[in-house]
Amino acid sequence: MSNPLRSALPILVGASVMLSLAMGLRQSLGIFVPPLTRDIGISVGDFTIAVAVQNLTWGLLQPFAGAFAVRVGFRPLMIGGSLLYLVGLLLLATSQGLWTVILGAGLLIGAAMATTGTAMSMAAASHAVPPHVRSLVLGFVSACGSLGAMIAAPLGQAISQGWGWRLGVASFVILALIMLPAAWTAGRVDTLRQATPTHAPVEQSGRHALTSALRHPPFVVMALAYTVCGMQLVFLTTHLPAYLDLCGMDPMLSAKALGLIGGFNVLGSLFFGWAGGRVNKLHLLGCIYILRSLGFVWYFHVSPTPETTMIFASVMGFLWLGVSPLVQGWIAQTFGLRWQAMIAGVAFFSHQIGSFIGAFGGGWLYELARNYDTAWKVGAAMGLCVGAMQIAFAFASRTQAPRLAT
Repeated sequence: MSNPLRSALPILVGASVMLSLAMGLRQSLGIFVPPLTRDIGISVGDFTIAVAVQNLTWGLLQPFAGAFAVRVGFRPLMIGGSLLYLVGLLLLATSQGLWTVILGAGLLIGAAMATTGTAMSMAAASHAVPPHVRSLVLGFVSACGSLGAMIAAPLGQAISQGWGWRLGVASFVILALIMLPAAWTAGRVDTLRQATPTHAPVEQSGRHALTSALRHPPFVVMALAYTVCGMQLVFLTTHLPAYLDLCGMDPMLSAKALGLIGGFNVLGSLFFGWAGGRVNKLHLLGCIYILRSLGFVWYFHVSPTPETTMIFASVMGFLWLGVSPLVQGWIAQTFGLRWQAMIAGVAFFSHQIGSFIGAFGGGWLYELARNYDTAWKVGAAMGLCVGAMQIAFAFASRTQAPRLAT
């Protein structure tokens, strides 16, 4: 192993573990929806308000967290976010009504995700490795980021069924404690950044970086398509357990499906991280959105079975976080590293608008019709449209944006 990669390894491991737990725990919260809503007397639609608040808070704070990391470093933000995550889970475990669910699972976990989630961990990993291996490394970090769901979903479901949903959430609190040393280790990237000289003749301001990105058509289209990405993914993590419960399936099936999504996400992230170094990243993004939407059409148009649910989860898992190394790698390649976390945060805000719609809109449509037919059809149709648009506009990426300071 070369010296640069050897020095980067602890950072990559820390970022991977932090991301794995941050993503895995929040993606698995849906398994608590049926028992939680029955116990404290709120509806599925009420719970999805909390998930919608979580995603909107995450999206709103992400650009600011990315800009702040340039000034104060990654470590303080990631450790602070890990502590917020713990407090949010504790509030959820002791909730007696809607407002504590919204505060814990919504506002606090959403704020925590802005400093422990994909944009921050990927930016830290990008700074730690040389450009020729960056896409592959981002795929590796993204792959590790999916392992948390494989542990959290089955564990939380088993404890919830045996001892109640509150102890199920408490098991998530114990897992979240591991985020603290992981965030500290990933924060070593701050020392590495200070030791790496910049060769940029002029240090670009955050405002100039943001303006350059917003004037670049491929970035704007990618950010808009990212909206539908968030809508589809959060619709599944929030509503798949309730959908399977509505269809009379074994509650453990939803936990197994979420765990399987995490497992196949490892393969998909590694594949798209590798492919992103060889094929146009924006073309690959468009293909992911189209294939996901076709998966929606195939799965939801008939009643689910355990077999079709497992196949669907496998396909969705392969196409899940594969977008992350592609988006992050394209932004670093096009705009440089210095403001990568901020620019990615702006794109991610669009993603979280979609996540808000997927969580709240899915719950609202369910409450209106008492089924998910309209929700999945809207998600599939929009995915097909933005996938085709992403591929068409990807050709414009040949006109490179102004290179920003690294």
